[in-house]
Amino acid sequence: MRIEKLRMRVRTVSAIILGVMLVALTCITVLDVVGRYLFNAPLSGGTELTELLVMGVIFAGLPAISLDDGHVTADLLSQNLSRRGRTIQLFLARLCAVIALSLVTMEMWKHGARLSSYNQTTVFLHIPVGLMVQAAAAICGLSTLIVAVLALTRAPHGN
Repeated sequence: MRIEKLRMRVRTVSAIILGVMLVALTCITVLDVVGRYLFNAPLSGGTELTELLVMGVIFAGLPAISLDDGHVTADLLSQNLSRRGRTIQLFLARLCAVIALSLVTMEMWKHGARLSSYNQTTVFLHIPVGLMVQAAAAICGLSTLIVAVLALTRAPHGN
């Protein structure tokens, strides 16, 4: 049951981080809209912050989703499979997820390095874009590792 304790901790930490990010995203959106329509002065850099927070929400939740086997799936035939067949199907699904996440991690890391080499920043707030992309790639890499460990240890399904 060690995997269940790990799942609960990751869910809790993810929920806290994602909750803070979503509240920040909501506040930024409200300030931007109120400023734009009531005072004709939108929040400077609001669009950039929104884009970065949306990226953060997506990638901050990825380890918890990976730990729970929560990726998008279509179970059309799994009801008809034996227990062994479902185990094989879960292993193959995890293997596909490892391959896809590995490719995304590598490409994002290279893209972030390229952006960093050009000192690419956001227009208004001058936030280094390459660093943000590489941070997301690192989280994606962690998710890859999680799914690989689950596949190799044949850990039970997260739901």
